[in-house]
Amino acid sequence: MLRDFFRRLKEGTEHLNYGRDVIADWAAEKLAHLNTPLSILDLGCGHGDDLINVRNSLSSKKIRLFGIEAYSENARDAGRAGIEVVNIDLERSAYPYPDNTFDLIIANQIIEHTKEIFWIFSECSRILKHNGYMIVGVPNLASLHNRILLLFGDQPSSIELLGPHVRGMTVNGFRRFVEADAIFHIDDVKGSNFYPFPASISRPFSKFFSRLSVSLFFLIRKTHPTKRFIEVLDTRFFETNFYTGR
Repeated sequence: MLRDFFRRLKEGTEHLNYGRDVIADWAAEKLAHLNTPLSILDLGCGHGDDLINVRNSLSSKKIRLFGIEAYSENARDAGRAGIEVVNIDLERSAYPYPDNTFDLIIANQIIEHTKEIFWIFSECSRILKHNGYMIVGVPNLASLHNRILLLFGDQPSSIELLGPHVRGMTVNGFRRFVEADAIFHIDDVKGSNFYPFPASISRPFSKFFSRLSVSLFFLIRKTHPTKRFIEVLDTRFFETNFYTGR
């Protein structure tokens, strides 16, 4: 079967889906010049891998690391690494941080698991500093291997029905969402991993053909100082009930 063929070919490259180097490099590039202590939050921080990498990339800076994580074992590991972790519902809880707290928010391979993306981005717009950054990593619905699967009438692997993902993202679709009402702006887009090739080939391919890569990474800057993303729903009607916190 075609799916089994792709599954065999990707073995040993799955770690590249997380684009750890992309996140750490962007963080160093955008935050190294700041003279104040840094606050960084990871939504769904897992064991803390991305936060630890960012801390290492900014080793000369004073940094407080925060994480939101639902799995207790992961949260314990992150806590041992010096990350201040809370367990809340990302999709329906008010995030327990004051307005304009964070210089950087990371959401790596999280957004595709959620329905309430308006609420998530609204809380991020509240707690992120003006001109602060989000780095969001998601599976690419328009990756080369997903296009081939669709060509043969099969389900894209990034939004498998018998699986955890409930959303599929492309570069253009995600840009239309994030940049609605000029609250955020996408400053850069990169890719990571490139099925069905080995790591030595997928690294350069995902760099030069990011829109066909397995995972997409967006560098997002908060451009509106006060507006919250949930206000996007005030002028739009969608035939589903989104949580607004109201």
